[in-house]
Amino acid sequence: MQTRANQRFEISKYAENHALTIDRWVSESVSGTIPFERRALGKMIKKMKPGDMLICTELSRLGRNMLMIMGILNNCAAKGITIQTIKDNFILSDNINSKIIAFAFALAAEIERLLISQRTKEALAVKKLNGVKLGRPKGSSKKKKKYANSIEKVRELLSNGASLSKVARELGLHRNTLRCYLKEQV
Repeated sequence: MQTRANQRFEISKYAENHALTIDRWVSESVSGTIPFERRALGKMIKKMKPGDMLICTELSRLGRNMLMIMGILNNCAAKGITIQTIKDNFILSDNINSKIIAFAFALAAEIERLLISQRTKEALAVKKLNGVKLGRPKGSSKKKKKYANSIEKVRELLSNGASLSKVARELGLHRNTLRCYLKEQV
């Protein structure tokens, strides 16, 4: 399983074994489907200079589809930046071999993601057919109890002009949860 801690460990170990200094770390929790120019990765690449190296555990960590990965590779190649992948041990730069390797692995990663998505959708459809309720459950009984104990206070605050958001914050609930509970009272 690829976790941030695992990836960071692998990159640190690689840098130590190759006497490399890591100037900057980029760790993103945003979707890889967002164009790389708008991600922290794109901002870092923009600041990099010719001769710099971008190290990642594997090519699929750079983007979610082949075109995005190829765009990142082309952007780096145009700037004279080398991409080093640890697991595959590829050094990708501005040459035809690098582009062929990147294309093949990006395509394989995209196919793998599509297959995983398809299997997940199929498994969810089977569960739904078998009567399993999908999605996040409605508010917990603890929250309902907290609300029920404060119903008079809630009505008083709302009648005095307090916003639903303010009342929800005071109760430690989300405003939508409070709204649902109020609808149940009617």
